[in-house]
Amino acid sequence: MTTPASGVDGLLDATPGPLLPQALQTLVAAQDMAWADPSSRHAAGRRSRSLIDRARSVLAEGLDVRPDEVSFHASGDQAARAGLALLARGRRRLTAPPVASAVEHSALLRWLRAGDTPATEVAVGPTGAVDVAAWDDAIGGGTPFAVLQAANQEVGTRQPLAAARAVTREHDVPLLVDARATLGRDDVPGDFDVLVGDATSWGGPRLGVLVVRTGTRVAPHHPPSPHEGGLALDPVDVPTALAAAEAWQQTAAARPAEEASARHLVARIREAAGAIPQVDVVGDPDDRLPHVCTFSVLYVDGETIVDELARRDLSVASGSACTADTLEPSHVLAAMGALTQGNVRITLPLAAVSPAREAAVERLCAALPEVVADCRARLGITDL
Repeated sequence: MTTPASGVDGLLDATPGPLLPQALQTLVAAQDMAWADPSSRHAAGRRSRSLIDRARSVLAEGLDVRPDEVSFHASGDQAARAGLALLARGRRRLTAPPVASAVEHSALLRWLRAGDTPATEVAVGPTGAVDVAAWDDAIGGGTPFAVLQAANQEVGTRQPLAAARAVTREHDVPLLVDARATLGRDDVPGDFDVLVGDATSWGGPRLGVLVVRTGTRVAPHHPPSPHEGGLALDPVDVPTALAAAEAWQQTAAARPAEEASARHLVARIREAAGAIPQVDVVGDPDDRLPHVCTFSVLYVDGETIVDELARRDLSVASGSACTADTLEPSHVLAAMGALTQGNVRITLPLAAVSPAREAAVERLCAALPEVVADCRARLGITDL
C-alpha cells in the first residue's frame, strides 16, 4: 500500500493535486529508458519516439480522437494559448472579434483581451452557465473562433456545449473547448473543434494536451517550430507524457466509483455550508462537476477563513481558481452576480491520492459553523 504524500490527509484544494502513485512510478522508471530526444535517429531516440507515440495513442483513445490530432505541451496554460494562437493565425482574414464566455480561465481571457480585436465576452446566468441566446447573438459568419469551457473550474457548473456548438457550426466557426477542469473527473466532451486538457486534472504530471480535429483551419507557429508538428513551442518530456498516459488509464478505470464518491462528499459540503446564516453556495446544484464546490461567506474575508481552517489542518482555497495568487475577487463570481466576499473553494483530490478525504470533508463540515462564527465575532458581528 502506498503511503499518501505529506499534507494530503487534510487536502481539499487539489489544484493541482498530487500525482497518482502509479504515475509517479512510471515517471521515475521512464527516466532510465526514455531520456533521449524522440526526433533522434539512433536507437535510444527511436525508443523514445515509440514510447511517446504509445502515450499519445492512450490519450487519443480515451478522448475518442485520432492520435495525429493530439499534441503535447509543457502545461495546460501553454496548450490553451497554443490553441488560441493556432486558430487566430488560421482565421486571420476574419476581422470580427472572437467570442468567449465571461467566466473562462484567466489565462485565456488575458490572451483574448490583449489582441488587436479583444473578444466579445458573453454573459452567464446566476449558476455560471453561458446565456445561449446571448451566445447566438454574439456569433456570426465573420467570427474567427469561439471559446467555451466544458465546465467552470471554480463553481463546477457545466456549460451547454451541445447548444453552443450547434450555434458555431451553423456559422462555420470553430469552437475551442477548455476541458482542464473536466478531463478525468467527468464525461469527455464531444462537442468541440479544438480541445484543451491538463494531465494534472487526472492525477498526472504537468502536461498540456491539445486536440485539433482534422479539418479545423489552424496555422502552425511562425517561425516554424520543430516540436509536435509545429504546434508546440517546447520539446515534450517523454517520461512526463508516459506518466500522464498511465494516470489517465488509472483514473478512467476508477472513475465511476470516484465520481459517485466525490459527488456525495460535495453534496455534504454544500449542505453544511448552506445551513450557516448568510452563506451563499454557488453554482448549479445538479448540472455540475462532481468534485468542485464554492461558497461565499458574508462579512468575512475568504483568506481569513482559509487561514482558520489551515490551523485545523484543512487545506482549502479562496479567490479566483485561476488567479488565486493575486487574491483578486473572483471574476467568475462577479460575472454570475454572486457574492465575491468570503469566497471559499473546494476541489476534492482523487481518492487514490487522498484516502482520508472523506474524513477531511467531515472535519470541514463540523468546523465550518464555528470558524465562520469566530471570524464574524472578531468583527463584532454576533447576531445573524
